[in-house]
Amino acid sequence: MRALVVDWLVQVHEYLALAGDTLYLAVHLLDSYLRAGRVRLHRLQLLGMACLFLACKMEECVLPEPASLCLLSAGSFSRAELLRAERRILSRLDFRLHHPGPLLCLELLTALAGSGPQVMLLATYFLELSLLEAEAAGWEPGRRAAAALSLAHRMLDGAGSRPKPMLYRYGLGRGPVTALHRFKDLPSRSPSLLCQRMRDN
Repeated sequence: MRALVVDWLVQVHEYLALAGDTLYLAVHLLDSYLRAGRVRLHRLQLLGMACLFLACKMEECVLPEPASLCLLSAGSFSRAELLRAERRILSRLDFRLHHPGPLLCLELLTALAGSGPQVMLLATYFLELSLLEAEAAGWEPGRRAAAALSLAHRMLDGAGSRPKPMLYRYGLGRGPVTALHRFKDLPSRSPSLLCQRMRDN
């Protein structure tokens, strides 16, 4: 069910044309809340939307109206329920909302590695795929970004390419190798999306 809610959040995020960091923060808040306690299955969509609303407050300049967010959920919950869910999240997470997302790490690593826009696009796609996997939620943002970048380089530059040594010097410790192998094992949810994004750019 988590994957379905995250997939729906991705669609809402794209429909509202929100910043990339907003989506990663919303999924992080969702996972943090789910780790902290139980949630009834029929309230998972409300929780996801409340996390997205909180993430918008942290990352966006212009906030979507709560009423419009309720309409996007086909009337599954009211504005009052959304605001109550927001208060519960803040209470359960003790107002710890800041999270350095993997997208920021990816941008930094891409600049350090001197990667081109195609590599960045493919690595961003791999990061988006990792949002759907509950296992990937426990990975450090820097390691997740390094694994996505390394996999993108290997796919575009050929199977024999190695990650640039410069990536290891900037706080990645043992390197992205273990995360890279796990990244390759993540199921591809929509290969047509990758083709479409590659054509668009």
